[in-house]
Amino acid sequence: MVKEIERAGIPVVHVCTVTPISMTVGANRIVPAVAIPHPLGNPALPANEEKALRRNIVEKALKALETEVSEQTIFE
Repeated sequence: MVKEIERAGIPVVHVCTVTPISMTVGANRIVPAVAIPHPLGNPALPANEEKALRRNIVEKALKALETEVSEQTIFE
């Protein structure tokens, strides 16, 4: 589905915990997530640290959307 949305001219960021799967499905912009049960956070962290972690992931995803790519790219 990611590839089809991109083909329509809409950039997509795939935020995922297992980046090899994203590579296999053909995602162009990949942002690694935290863990399978909590991809966009870590409930074990204090609230302010978790908020910073989530913000970091979202900011990476937004930066990936702004970035022109010609091949699959993982945004660390």
